[in-house]
Amino acid sequence: MKNIFDITGKVALVTGATHGLGMAMAKALAKAGATLVVNGHTPSKMETALQQYQQEGIDARGYLFDVTDELQVSEQIKLIEKEVGPIAVLVNNAGMIQRVPALEMAASDFRKVIDVDLVSPFILSQAVAKGMIQRGSGKIINICSMMSELGRDTVSAYAAAKGGLKMLTRNLATEWAKHNIQVNGIGPGYFATEQTAPIRVEGHPMNNFILERTPAGKWGDPDDLAGAVVFLASKASDFVNGQIIYVDGGILATIGKPREKSVK
Repeated sequence: MKNIFDITGKVALVTGATHGLGMAMAKALAKAGATLVVNGHTPSKMETALQQYQQEGIDARGYLFDVTDELQVSEQIKLIEKEVGPIAVLVNNAGMIQRVPALEMAASDFRKVIDVDLVSPFILSQAVAKGMIQRGSGKIINICSMMSELGRDTVSAYAAAKGGLKMLTRNLATEWAKHNIQVNGIGPGYFATEQTAPIRVEGHPMNNFILERTPAGKWGDPDDLAGAVVFLASKASDFVNGQIIYVDGGILATIGKPREKSVK
């Protein structure tokens, strides 16, 4: 059975994989056998990231380009496939968020979030799918969010983009399934990363909210995403298409607080 999760020799491109959840998923793919290619846009971050990969015995290849620039994406995809090999797995992870009340958010900032979080996955998927169609196989994994399903104060642009990404996932799956391409998504919940460290302290309102709201009663560990990303990148998911797997400790499954006070 373990052979159906083996992705040895497959070239996997993960965007925004110089840190955080992107790096965690990239490491998981590499440890499952993939030849890893990581994207970023800051030279210093890329250098540090490649050193981190190397320390774990992962020979990652780094490519710097703007995922929202069609010309750069087209050129870099061609370069990656020439220098490394045909891309079999694409993980559209690069993203951004701006926490601004809707009444105060400039339209230009709204468009920027949409461009990074929704338009760039379309650009990357389109560029990579051309080769996948010729080869008759491919895996595209879009990193969605719980905001693909829920609203929240101050994240109107992010939620709009992630909701759109969920539907883009389903539409690309519909169009490309006949070419043996599976397009699915992962919706991470709240994870313990460097970015969330300031609010993951006892007594912080957000920390308390997450612990009370999550049935698992804890923040996710980035390694918790490993199973989902390897599954969607492997033969094990060959008949899974247009789906979003929410890795959230059960948040979306419940409307109430899971840890009720005991009744005496």
